[in-house]
Amino acid sequence: MLYVVANGLWGVREESTSAIAGRWLTTLNGLKGIDGPTFDGWHEAEDGVASDPVLEPSVDTLTAYIERKNVAPDIGVIGMTSSLWAQNPGMPRVTVAVHAGGTSQWVTNSLAVTFRSREVEESAEVIRRTPEMLRVIAEAWDIDAGQVYNKSEYRAVSDEFDLENSHPRCGRAVYLSAGRAASAPEGLDGTYTRTAAGGLVIDLTRGGTAVPSVEAIVEANRELRAAGALEPIPEPYDRDRF
Repeated sequence: MLYVVANGLWGVREESTSAIAGRWLTTLNGLKGIDGPTFDGWHEAEDGVASDPVLEPSVDTLTAYIERKNVAPDIGVIGMTSSLWAQNPGMPRVTVAVHAGGTSQWVTNSLAVTFRSREVEESAEVIRRTPEMLRVIAEAWDIDAGQVYNKSEYRAVSDEFDLENSHPRCGRAVYLSAGRAASAPEGLDGTYTRTAAGGLVIDLTRGGTAVPSVEAIVEANRELRAAGALEPIPEPYDRDRF
């Protein structure tokens, strides 16, 4: 069964609902630019059935949706959580979920693009292009770190280094913010792509043309950790990036 995630993480950053909606819209537009047939026809995350009304993304509609989904009195502290999903013919089901905007120094903010399917394989074009999605996520959200992984890759890295969910790590691709990229080793077996803000995407799949082994991914984590590029932001968070 297909289960692949491209995500981004960052520390504390207070933001308004409309600012989050604007970043989310930028993300959805960027993803659609990578694969239009997959990233189209968005549904609100309610019952998850095809009869749910389609949400036409805009800053106004996303702002209204986020506000409807987040009504707890402590939202300003813990942050806001919302998600959208789409499933189109011949494509995997994709969910884009965001948690952002709170003032808590103990809550990790995140944006995750998750693919699931019983029919579509990891060799599908949209899955091979997931490392490109890290750049979209990074530039939309000013993330600290991000990765692309499947379940076996994530589990292997977590077990090898005894990591918590909020800890930065490298999957088949990794994004490092500028502060992390400065110490990244140059010899990893992958392509290196800089972002406008000085961040770095290291793609072990080399643009979807290679399939790195779990062992190679674990070794890449070992080298990045030794270089200091995957150090977690100290808790309580006093910043959004390393």
